[in-house]
Amino acid sequence: MKKTTFSYRINNQIQSRELRVIGPDGRQIGIMSLSEALNKAHEEGLDLIEIAPLAKPPVAKLMELGKFKYEEEKKMQKEKKKIKSSDIKEIRFTPFIAEHDYQVRLGRIKEFLEDNNKVRLVVNFTFKQLVSKQFGYELLQKIASEFSDRIVIDMQPKFFGRNLVMVISPTKKKLSSQIKTPDEGPK
Repeated sequence: MKKTTFSYRINNQIQSRELRVIGPDGRQIGIMSLSEALNKAHEEGLDLIEIAPLAKPPVAKLMELGKFKYEEEKKMQKEKKKIKSSDIKEIRFTPFIAEHDYQVRLGRIKEFLEDNNKVRLVVNFTFKQLVSKQFGYELLQKIASEFSDRIVIDMQPKFFGRNLVMVISPTKKKLSSQIKTPDEGPK
């Protein structure tokens, strides 16, 4: 686990003359000078940690530094769990794929969509197969129709070198756009 950097001022690093001090139990002690707050922290065997430096007056808490760092790290981990980044998963096909292989890949696409991930569908052509580009478009059209009620096409099929690429993402709306083949033009 990566350690987070600690950026709070503690004890003698605090520069404010007056502080609003909070006790170790979470109750507000009051506004006092820096020297009084440091003396109080020293008496109780705790550290003075500036937790809100931009407040008027800045807020400091009497607390054990190790415990404070631990709690801050736990808060950061909780926030990280809440934020789920949508990954782009990639599934590769060939234009003349066997039916069983096709069904297996459809199952993987379904899993990725249920996890709210975007899916990049790539049809990889060999040089001989490039004369049959239409089969790649038909394959992607077939996949789009299989999931028509659950996806939105983020990127229409495009050729990048020898690969035909399409990006889909999950949605609850009906699919509004159809795949356009190059000879059909815009609808």
